[in-house]
Amino acid sequence: MGEDTDTRKINHSFLRDHSYVTEADIISTVEFNHTGELLATGDKGGRVVIFQREPESKNAPHIQGEYDVYSTFQSHEPEFDYLKSLEIEEKINKIKWLPQQNAAHSLLSTNDKTIKLWKITERDKRPEGYNLKDEEGKLKDLSTVTSLQVPVLKPMDLMVEVSPRRIFANGHTYHINSISVNSDCETYMSADDLRINLWHLAITDRSFNIVDIKPANMEDLTEVITASEFHPHHCNLFVYSSSKGSLRLCDMRAAALCDKHSKLFEEPEDPSNRSFFSEIISSVSDVKFSHSGRYMLTRDYLTVKVWDLNMEARPIETYQVHDYLRSKLCSLYESDCIFDKFECSWNGSDSVIMTGAYNNFFRMFDRNTKRDVTLEASRESSKPRAVLKPRRVCVGGKRRRDDISVDSLDFTKKILHTAWHPAENIIAIAATNNLYIFQDKVNSDMH
Repeated sequence: MGEDTDTRKINHSFLRDHSYVTEADIISTVEFNHTGELLATGDKGGRVVIFQREPESKNAPHIQGEYDVYSTFQSHEPEFDYLKSLEIEEKINKIKWLPQQNAAHSLLSTNDKTIKLWKITERDKRPEGYNLKDEEGKLKDLSTVTSLQVPVLKPMDLMVEVSPRRIFANGHTYHINSISVNSDCETYMSADDLRINLWHLAITDRSFNIVDIKPANMEDLTEVITASEFHPHHCNLFVYSSSKGSLRLCDMRAAALCDKHSKLFEEPEDPSNRSFFSEIISSVSDVKFSHSGRYMLTRDYLTVKVWDLNMEARPIETYQVHDYLRSKLCSLYESDCIFDKFECSWNGSDSVIMTGAYNNFFRMFDRNTKRDVTLEASRESSKPRAVLKPRRVCVGGKRRRDDISVDSLDFTKKILHTAWHPAENIIAIAATNNLYIFQDKVNSDMH
């Protein structure tokens, strides 16, 4: 996946009218389910849109099935907290799929305060031939029923039904920033700025507080929780990241309240790089366990880092996402861009990592070859089957023909949310109010 190799082509893109972007249409989270057959997005208007992968064509089996809209529903509505005189916006902060147990699919969605469990089912048959009801469903006059018949199931157009199964409310004082389903498939956790709660999927009226970093005096507050995730295989382990750039691995077997971490992962700060912005740019905006469970991937403002669970002192790999912005931190601070929270993703084999940047660019790093590439999710390159060309940002000096100057970057176009198919080289990129789905070129050299 070198700079000279075109590695990706467009599978599909879902574009809305770009000349008129409403706040409600901006995508705020993207998540594949465990098989990759379904992809869910949430937006600032409280809507969840689910895309389903179409079956591969018999005429062209080498062409991957594309993703089409499967279901759309309103997950959250705006609310008002009368006790605190605060508006609770409907924006979907996170979506997490539950492992599939039967024909139905289930997912958790959350806004700042309330988590909801949704069930998604299909219906393609309807019963006909009732004895006591007519075709409109009204009860018949029993005196008119002279014979009995066996009702039959008749085919009908496919209906996708989405129903709320549980509502988990009143568990958080502060804004929820992450949810994570446990590998035991029975529990999940939700994290806000100062606390992490453990919930049972069947119990809505209570949760257990497993981390609480709120100081007795709020003036003593020095850091907040930014993200958290359960280990993919060990149900007792979870990690949470902080605004100070540290990661804390906790073991729920050690104590009911995991305020004392089992391991602390923190990189010593280089005194030569110390500046006014050091603490802001070191804040971890996302943490993800690798599929193997051996590594953790973190994203801060300028870098992505890979940590080994067996080595706490420093990350084993550090990749610069957009180091050319280091000289522009002052203007990024003034525009509040320095507080943007970028996510990161692993590919299915943990060999390639992906994260977003500005100007609708996203970056991919191959851990084996140490090669990296910058690609762009844009309307210009969104024709089906179009090949994505690597982009390069020029800081100064000689400029190649297709290079873009760092001063020309559009900081309003940012890719914060990305997702990678769990098994295949298919990625989903949220760019403002557009969703792009790219797939690997056939016979590509990408791992």
